[in-house]
Amino acid sequence: MKVCDTIQMLESEKSRKLMTALYGEAAVDANIERYQNLVKSFQKKFAEEDVTLFSSPGRTEISGNHTDHNHGKVLAGSINLDCVGVAAKNNSSKVHIISETFNQSFIIDLNDLSPSDKKAGTIDLVKGLLQGFKESGYEVGGFNAYITSNVISAAGVSSSASFEMLLCSILNTFFNEGRMDTVAYAHIGKYSENVYWDKASGLLDQMACAVGGLITIDFLEPASPVVEKIDFDFSSQNHSLIIVNTGKGHADLSADYSSVPIEMKKVAEFFGKEVCAEITEDEVIENLAEVREYAGDRSVLRALHFFEENKRVEAEVKALKEGRFSDFLNNITASGNSSWKWLQNCFTNSAYQEQGITVALALTELFIAGKQRGACRVHGGGFAGVIMAMLPNDLVEEYVAYIEKALGEGNAYRMSIRPYGAICFDTVMEEQ
Repeated sequence: MKVCDTIQMLESEKSRKLMTALYGEAAVDANIERYQNLVKSFQKKFAEEDVTLFSSPGRTEISGNHTDHNHGKVLAGSINLDCVGVAAKNNSSKVHIISETFNQSFIIDLNDLSPSDKKAGTIDLVKGLLQGFKESGYEVGGFNAYITSNVISAAGVSSSASFEMLLCSILNTFFNEGRMDTVAYAHIGKYSENVYWDKASGLLDQMACAVGGLITIDFLEPASPVVEKIDFDFSSQNHSLIIVNTGKGHADLSADYSSVPIEMKKVAEFFGKEVCAEITEDEVIENLAEVREYAGDRSVLRALHFFEENKRVEAEVKALKEGRFSDFLNNITASGNSSWKWLQNCFTNSAYQEQGITVALALTELFIAGKQRGACRVHGGGFAGVIMAMLPNDLVEEYVAYIEKALGEGNAYRMSIRPYGAICFDTVMEEQ
């Protein structure tokens, strides 16, 4: 669609309807302006006249903390913060990306997709995605993209995966006739992080961003994870999901993050298996002395967290389906306690005086104890970043004021679950 037509289209009823689904009715006008400004920015930088719009959300991990990489179970959802892109094919072998949010502009030649020596940063990540497409048998080509994001960076809501899935949607739409599914997106994103960042991530972040809605995923067979959409609206229970940024991202904590899957897998290795999903909790307990000697105590605790967290995900999904919301909240609390005590991902031992996560959790637990309502837990990879609170709507304003007084203004975000994952905005708008 021509640039001028795209700007006009964003004011249409179809566009407003999709914007309402993505961001909520109160945020429609602000996002129309956001998209229009992005299109105008693209027009200033690139010559192409025909453009296409894309959107990919961040994600919330409701339960299943650090289980995906050992082929466990998760409950997650896409959120109303997203990465938005305006893109056009440029009929060359070059990919030119401008990130408004991070003030970046770079060009990648499709003929040179080798990673840098440092294996870090956005360029390596994009090269990894492009190489992942090629190795998976999909087509790539040159395109220009102008991108903006309001997904909190390096804070556990998957700003990287949101960006990855946005690019997957662009490449799928432009060069693969839209035939790829979200599982393919997720595996390519995981490949990029594993190989081009040396980050031992699983599939959770990418799947939750790509699929959309409230979903439960069983990663027992990671090549074809079982995904089920859960028809549940937290607002129907007069509760809101609050994400609190504790002030420091986890971008420099890859070693801590990677230690979790490595240590869990060390326990599985004792039994001649690769991941914890292939063994049982009873086996670990029955052989506890030998497993502790072989893998170490923290490894054992992290494995026990894995087994119990899988059970909690099952219990939470069942509770939501059966309308037992208080039981769901009790399991959120139990999940948070397990992450803090057994998984031990609420702070890094390399800087134990920096405990933004645990301070935020302690304050939130005090608030919840005083009100006798709500639940909270660490959110995402942990060690730094964000926490999650699930609170009744009548307590939200009071809690936000309380927690922002302690941690700084603008650090509490009221989220909603959006029904769409990584999409070509134009296509979905016409199909709805």
